Amino acid sequence: MINNGSAFSRDLASSLVVFLVAIPLCLGIAIASGVPAAMGLISGIIGGLVVGLLAGSPLQVSGPAAGLAVIVFGFIEQYGVAMLAPVLLVVGLLQIIAGFLRIGSWFRAISPAVVHGMLAGIGILIILGQIHVLMDARPAAGGIENITAINESVGRLWGTSVTNEAVALLVGLIALLAMVCWEQFRPKFLAPLPGALVGVAAATVLATTLDLPIARVKVPASLAESISIPAAESFAQLVQPGIILTILMITVIASAETLLSAAAVDRMHDGERTRFNKELFAQGVGNGLCGLLGGLPITGVIVRSSANIQAGARTRTSAVLHGAWILGLMALLPGLLEMVPLTALAAVLLVTGWRLISLHHVRHLFEHHGLMPVGIWAVTVAMVVLQDLLVGVALGLALSILEVLPYLRRKLAIRHSEVDDEIHVRLGGALTCKDVPALLSTLEGLPEGRKVNIIGKHLRFMDHTSAETISEWLRRETKSGRTVQVHPPRAERHPRLKPLFARFSAEAA
Repeated sequence: MINNGSAFSRDLASSLVVFLVAIPLCLGIAIASGVPAAMGLISGIIGGLVVGLLAGSPLQVSGPAAGLAVIVFGFIEQYGVAMLAPVLLVVGLLQIIAGFLRIGSWFRAISPAVVHGMLAGIGILIILGQIHVLMDARPAAGGIENITAINESVGRLWGTSVTNEAVALLVGLIALLAMVCWEQFRPKFLAPLPGALVGVAAATVLATTLDLPIARVKVPASLAESISIPAAESFAQLVQPGIILTILMITVIASAETLLSAAAVDRMHDGERTRFNKELFAQGVGNGLCGLLGGLPITGVIVRSSANIQAGARTRTSAVLHGAWILGLMALLPGLLEMVPLTALAAVLLVTGWRLISLHHVRHLFEHHGLMPVGIWAVTVAMVVLQDLLVGVALGLALSILEVLPYLRRKLAIRHSEVDDEIHVRLGGALTCKDVPALLSTLEGLPEGRKVNIIGKHLRFMDHTSAETISEWLRRETKSGRTVQVHPPRAERHPRLKPLFARFSAEAA
């Protein structure tokens, strides 16, 4: 057991690492969202100081998320930045209510193919938009518009002499190269130093030393100037259908991304498990404050969270302290942030967008679940890029339900009992996405430290959402030291079951 002094020293060191990761992301996501940089920093502060203190996932770190930048950008283009504040207040309220109603587990019933397809589509949209920022041009709201505008942005690079746009592109490419090289070749003793910070620092030093005529970050002179309270008259516009749809999209996507990130964080450490409904409540409080003080929507962010764990964090103190460091930088050294070129932040977001695409998930879906989930992923990606986020997610969800439609009417039977100091969990019938909350409730409610036998003798079908849920639980429990034995269904059952249970047995071994 780690004593308090040792835990605090580890949390202190981890908080500095997360702070260095968070700064370029807070600034870059604000720029990608089409809002002042200060709004991203405000959200980073709230994500650390407030959500970090209340969170149900003690090692998850919250802040502005790249996955919501595209939604915010399109919303602001249509309704203006002032309308974002009341929207976030309602989003926060809905998340708080969802936490109290204990529906956190329902967000985990969303098909992984849809979630990763949505994130991949957002990643492509971020890349298409930030290519323009890399050349000191303003991105458009949609993917198609950004593709058609590339010729115009590229045309500004040429002139009778070296243009400012060409200089911006060169600085951005240097930042991008510095990031990629640092991630590949950094020395072990500097491993905690994030590549994004190295790239931004290289570009900033270059632009400042040579006094290059390129756009920089704009930050208010004082912290008080960056805070904006929502106007009372803006609340009257919340009844517009487009705004209602945006509220629902941000609520669902932010909640799902947070809880999926929390589940991933649980797999990275052996400490306290996430309390999903408490995490949802904390995110609601955070988003409500972001709306009240003029910030961006926040979620649990896997990039910061994994950096937090890898740096050795032990408690929520690390997340809280990282918010304090952002607050200190914004209050005491705003001039330092104004030296950062926008094109360097575009380079950071190009890397972030590429990571969101994550073809690893596509290979995983194909290897373990076949072509149908890959098709759902591809359709979701295509519709997010070619139409909009709502159409892509809605169509992906419709296809994932269509996949299991013949089995939705069949009930799942879950029974668990104690036999000779062991726990037997018997699964029968059809296990689909609609059964994920009940499945999780059973598995996560089992007494700790006891051997568990998962018996699928009478199981007839299992979809990929349920399979991934069991797989995550198995990896987490075996990592914590629990012994789990998996008993497959009868041979004549659905052909998908045999390879899935073989995989479960391997993960439990």
